[in-house]
Amino acid sequence: MPSWFDGPLAAFDTETTGIDVEEDRIVSAALVVQETPRSTPRVTRWLVNPGVDIPEAATAVHGLTAGHLQMNGRWPAPVMEEIARALAEQAMAGRPLVVMNAPFDLTLLDRELRRHRASSLAAYLGTQSLCVLDPRVLDKHLDRYRKGRRTLTDLCEHYGVELSGAHEAAADATASLQVVRALGQTFATRLEGLSVAELHALQAVWHAAQARGLQAWFARNGTEEAVDPHWPLRPDLPAAA
Repeated sequence: MPSWFDGPLAAFDTETTGIDVEEDRIVSAALVVQETPRSTPRVTRWLVNPGVDIPEAATAVHGLTAGHLQMNGRWPAPVMEEIARALAEQAMAGRPLVVMNAPFDLTLLDRELRRHRASSLAAYLGTQSLCVLDPRVLDKHLDRYRKGRRTLTDLCEHYGVELSGAHEAAADATASLQVVRALGQTFATRLEGLSVAELHALQAVWHAAQARGLQAWFARNGTEEAVDPHWPLRPDLPAAA
């Protein structure tokens, strides 16, 4: 029986108006499904007109302008519904979901569902659970002493994965999926005995430890930025009094 990293995987990625999961919006998203390392991926793309201004800094990253999205994007409500149902289908099929920096994309999707559907990601999943594989968390744990940055571009270079069209949702999702397969092969002796469900639970622990380490580094360098330890989804903010 093949190891999980040689079997079916899905990957999800978004492009957004910024980096604030509570306030920023999704402008594009992609779901990539691949049954085996050699099979052709199936790609679903969404383009969204978020109904808000697109900061120049965001456009500089992903190339999507307000004018392009107004002409070609769809309204958020039906798109968020489709994305949530597509992810729920992956959970129902038992297909692991690769998400680079999962707390960002999944939390942002959850907030968009609350904003436009008066619902949540958990509500769409129902009794099903996503088994998430986060290449950022996996790499930082499995190769913790390697120096250098660990962006998707960096991971692709390190693991020999081609990334053409970075910051396009489908390209990033595809590259993230291939990085996870490469991670699995590289660290097979440490990973092949673990089920994806076990690995999902372990990543929550690993991410929390990584967050504590980053928070301590910030404190030593006089930075007040808070690091959220939750994975793969940040909790709701408390309601304002």
